[in-house]
Amino acid sequence: MHPDDTFDQTTTETRPATRSAETTSSERTAGRHRSAVAPHRGRAMLASAPVRIALATGVTCLLGVAVFTSTRDTADTDRTPVAEAVAERAASDDRASRSLDRAASPTPASPSPTVQPSPSASAKASEKPKPTKPARPRPVAGLSQAQMDNAKVIVGVGQGLEMPRRALVVAVATAMQESTLLNYANGVVPESQNYPHEAVGWDHDSVGLFQQRPSSGWGTVAQLMRPSYAAQAFYDALREIPGWQAMSVAGAAQAVQVSAFPDAYAQHEVLAATVVAALAT
Repeated sequence: MHPDDTFDQTTTETRPATRSAETTSSERTAGRHRSAVAPHRGRAMLASAPVRIALATGVTCLLGVAVFTSTRDTADTDRTPVAEAVAERAASDDRASRSLDRAASPTPASPSPTVQPSPSASAKASEKPKPTKPARPRPVAGLSQAQMDNAKVIVGVGQGLEMPRRALVVAVATAMQESTLLNYANGVVPESQNYPHEAVGWDHDSVGLFQQRPSSGWGTVAQLMRPSYAAQAFYDALREIPGWQAMSVAGAAQAVQVSAFPDAYAQHEVLAATVVAALAT
């Protein structure tokens, strides 16, 4: 090296070295500071829960705005003239359906409510009607109610057997003579008093309305004490008399009863006819 160049070289080399060292030291110091501090603070902020929530909310909002904008643009792009016409027609129909000028559609009639019968009404409906007792006949010709009731039984049985009216008169006249239309028991037949009766007689073993005798085969005491049975027994015997229809009332009665006083029945003919007329229907 040339002696004259020593100073210059030294100076030249020293300055760059000094600047380089200073520059490097300054840059390195600054670089170390940023690299050591900045990353640490960034990670701490990202690790914070509020910051993470804020970032997630912001991203979600941005995505929603983007989707809404894209959908609206697509809907506006896809709206063809036909779709617009259909939309306008639907809008006009909707307006017309609320118009006061449209005829009101008929309202379906609501079904009438079913009325449930009350328990008491159902019980009454299920009950069978009780048979009413026939009205008792009003007495005629001076008879008592008991006599009229017995006469009604005699007439009713004859009508049930389809006997002619003359047979009814014969039967009523016979009972008037034999028992005065009262159901007789007999003191000689104690059993007869065990059944309903209106009087007590003592003629042999004769009982009932027609004073028929059980010993003669007319029936049992219990049967003959029933007015309906006694009347039917009389009509059955009258049918067995040949030509009874042509006989007088007294003659027909005597043919059945074979009484010791054959003419006694005639006195009751008119009264018997009056009673039959009041009872026969």
